[in-house]
Formats: sequence, C-alpha cells, structure tokens
Amino acid sequence: MKGFVIAAPHSGAGKTMITLGLLRAFRNCGVAVTSAKSGPDYIDPQFHQAASGTPCVNLDAWAMPPDRLQGLAAAQDGDLLVVEGAMGLFDGAPSDDPMGRGSVADVAEALNLPVVLVLDAARQSQTAAAVVHGLASLRPSVKIAGVILNQIGSPRHGAMISRAIKALNIPVLGVVPRTEAMKVPSRHLGLVQAEEHTDLEAFIGAAAGLMLANVNLDRLLDLSTTIDRATRVAGLPPLGARISAARDTAFAFSYPHLLDDWRLAGAEVSFFSPLNDEGPAVDADAIFLPGGYPELYAGRLAQNSGFVTVMTAAKDRGALIYGECGGYMALGESLTDSDGAEHRMLGFLPVRTSFAARKLHLGYRGLTPICDLPWAGPLNGHEFHYASVIEESSEGRLFGAQDSLGENLGGVGHVRGNVCGSFAHVIGVADGPV
Repeated sequence: MKGFVIAAPHSGAGKTMITLGLLRAFRNCGVAVTSAKSGPDYIDPQFHQAASGTPCVNLDAWAMPPDRLQGLAAAQDGDLLVVEGAMGLFDGAPSDDPMGRGSVADVAEALNLPVVLVLDAARQSQTAAAVVHGLASLRPSVKIAGVILNQIGSPRHGAMISRAIKALNIPVLGVVPRTEAMKVPSRHLGLVQAEEHTDLEAFIGAAAGLMLANVNLDRLLDLSTTIDRATRVAGLPPLGARISAARDTAFAFSYPHLLDDWRLAGAEVSFFSPLNDEGPAVDADAIFLPGGYPELYAGRLAQNSGFVTVMTAAKDRGALIYGECGGYMALGESLTDSDGAEHRMLGFLPVRTSFAARKLHLGYRGLTPICDLPWAGPLNGHEFHYASVIEESSEGRLFGAQDSLGENLGGVGHVRGNVCGSFAHVIGVADGPV
C-alpha cells in the first residue's frame, strides 16, 4: 500500500472537503482507497468512511509511539492510504519542544510519507509561495511533495499563484475554484456527524466531481510512497470478554482502533442504542458508554426506562461499566441541557453536569488509574467538551491527570464499585512520561 498526507498551514483551509473529494474520486476511479485522520478526532473519520467505503483509523503522534503509528497504518486494507491532518502542518500540543508534539508533520515523519499542502488562497496571490517555502524549509525531514490551491477566484488568480510556487520546484497538483456549496455544517464540537448530514451523498459526490475536474489524481498516485510493513503493536487491553458498547448519535465517539484492539485480543464486541431505549447485552461482562452528544438528547434519555432498567441490572450483576465524556455524564446523577432544564441520568456516579454555561475544556491528558480500573498502568488521552461539573463528590477518583506539559491536574472522574468514568477519552497505553 502507498500513501500521502493532506495538510495545510492552518485550520479552515479546506482539508476535509479536499480529502473527502479525493477519497470518493479515487474510489470512483477503481482505486482501493482507505484513510486515516491525524490526532484526536471522531467526526471527520465518519465522513471519511462515507466517502471511501472503508473505516478510517486515527493516527495520533502525541498519544501513540512511532511503532504504534506504523503498525496501525500498515494494517489498513487497500492500495492507497490518504492521511488527513489536523490544524496546521506543524501545530502540536504544548511541550518542552518549541515546535510542540503530536502534529501531522510528526505523523508524516513517522510513516515516511510525503505531504500535499492545501492552501486557501482566497485572499492572496504570489505570497502563497512564501508560505509554501516556509513550510517546506522549516523541517527538511518532512517532504512537501505538492500543493493543491483552494478557494481560487479565477483562472488568472490560479495561474499567478501556480507560477510563483512552481519556481520553488514544488508542483501544483490542483487548482480548486471557490464554491459555497462545499461548506459543511458544524456545531459546538466540530462538524455535524456524517449520519446527520441531510444530503451527504450529494455533498461527497459534488466534492469528488470538483477533484476530478481540478486535481491531477495520476500525479498524486505517482508521488505517493510505499508504507513500510510493520507489525501491529498490542493496544489497550479489553474491558472484558464480552463488551457491549453504546452506539448511536448520542454516543458515537469511540475510536475504531480501540474496538479493533479488543477484538484482536479475543473479546466479543456488540452494540446497543440508548436513544432507541436499548440496553446492553444481558451476558455482557463489560459495558462501554463512549462520548458523543447526550446533552442534545438528555430529555429523551431520561425517559428511556428500558435503557435504565437493563443498565441497572448490569450494574447489580457486577458488570464493569465504563463511561467517557458524554458517557460519563450519562452515568452521573443529572445533566442540565443548554436551556437550563435538569434531566435525571442513571445516577451510578456522584456527579452532576451541565451544558447550560458552556466552558471549553481541551487538551491532551496523561492519565494514571488510581484503583486499576478500568485499566492498570499509565494511559494517554484527551479532553474536548463544553460541559462542566456543577456538583460532585470527592469519593473514588478514577484517574490522576496531567496536561501535555506534565503539570498536575489532580484527580479526575469517579469510580464507585464496578462503575467508573471521566471526561477523558482514552487513546491508548502511555509509552512513557507525558
């Protein structure tokens, strides 16, 4: 399998639209294409899968060591792997390194893949060449193999920029015209989920048409480099032998690599929908409530007595129950929605949360389980939520937490008997200190 990385100087340059269009365009041309997303992201991979028809894996250079990145990349099926970056090419988490840690440049370097830059050139012309020159020269080990110009106002506009960039001996692989039709709706945690997009197939089809008409797919294939063979490194141990995981639009944020790790370790993984008033499998010895948007469905969840009854039975029979972010909120006493209405949740953990007064909590986390639940040993994860704790007990903290600079954040989350959870999303086993 060969591959390349899609990156940009900054967020909002059009990486996701370009990536989705390329995935579907390659697929339409008979290329067995698959994808990856750099960093902690749940939304973009859903769109990737819709465009390519294959699951999208997360490759996180902050939370995963190089051998883990290499093993996950090599394990993907297909002829071509397209890796979409996050933020700007060199944007990483704060660290002792002045360049940060965990950028898409780090992913590209770990996998030895070329980078294709997407430039939003709507408000510049030849100055775009200076941006390309700076990005190409900052870290020579990261190879800028080509440029796709986006948001181009006219053929003359595109020709001016292309000529300036070609003088750097870096090819311009595409010139994509400005269009309002390619904007994706968003909400507080990012894009609207793929399954909520009102006309997703038409959107992806239009993006593919734009790529076929304006980007040289053959040259993209030619510049792609072979992904080295690598053995997939063992990941996070499974929560149990029979894991039942919540999956619907309220609980959609589970990493595919974690679920695959559990299956590869021999665990059975099944799914249920709390929104449809379903409970976990009655023979499950572990239950996973991932993150998502429970704050948008708090009233509906509070009324789903079937879900509550089966979850309570699972708790009473001793099944391990673990919740992350939105799942943690659902395990708490109550959840207050954006209108200020308080809704009763499962009541398994001593915490009340609220989405009424939004406050951003964002960043990577080094996590140390305090009681060896749900895992033993140091972990890497992240937080990204606007909900806040309005009342909680100090009993039974789940993790000791640090930020990406190693600063102590104290105890986070809760554990009560066989139930545990926190706002942190766990990505994997920590390879070393934060």
